[in-house]
Amino acid sequence: MPQEILLKVSDIDAYYGSLQVLWDVSIEVKTGETVAIIGANGSGKSTLMNSISGIMHPVRGSIMFDGMDITMMDPYQIVTLGISQVPEGRRIFPDMTVYENLRLGAYNHRARPKREQSFENVYQHFPILEKRKKQLAKTMSGGEQQMMAIGSALMSDPKLLLLDEMSLGLSPIVVNELYYVLKEIRSKGITIIFVEQNVRRTLEEAERAYILETGHVVLSGSAESLRAEEKVKKAYFGA
Repeated sequence: MPQEILLKVSDIDAYYGSLQVLWDVSIEVKTGETVAIIGANGSGKSTLMNSISGIMHPVRGSIMFDGMDITMMDPYQIVTLGISQVPEGRRIFPDMTVYENLRLGAYNHRARPKREQSFENVYQHFPILEKRKKQLAKTMSGGEQQMMAIGSALMSDPKLLLLDEMSLGLSPIVVNELYYVLKEIRSKGITIIFVEQNVRRTLEEAERAYILETGHVVLSGSAESLRAEEKVKKAYFGA
């Protein structure tokens, strides 16, 4: 049975003030997929993620999610529909406890009735968070804070999880642990889009990928086919 298209971004242009950052960008993500967005700094990766989550709105084109036009919706509306973003730099509430940070993730009306079950799910993925639930977030290590940021996003009961530079500044051991958890999350039916600096690792973890250069999609396809693409080898693997 073919997978349904969960997210369809069609021909969007996006600006920061008068500066255009995305040109005619289109991507499709099917239910249950893990899809990567690859590109150098300044290529528009975070702008694309922020457009999907409603932090910014494209000036042209459309974004459809689960059959609904979300192009001009606000973030709180989009979270309620089932999209949750873990932004670059985590952006936690440092002077609140781990428990309080997680609880805030379930503020939308769709997630609130499932809050206790969501806590159990998050603690299964990240047992350290249950042990540290009374600890102030700012006293956690960088890896633990990233686990908490992902956990908070999961508390919103998402259908689609957006992860922006998940492994930035973290040790290889922590990164391996986070990728293992992503596999568990995906096995529960949650669709994942992620932006990552390590292209080689990205193309090992994703099923498909889109490559952005200066705000344009220049390549897309299965991770396997992109690993063999000469342009990718030269640009990212030094081949």
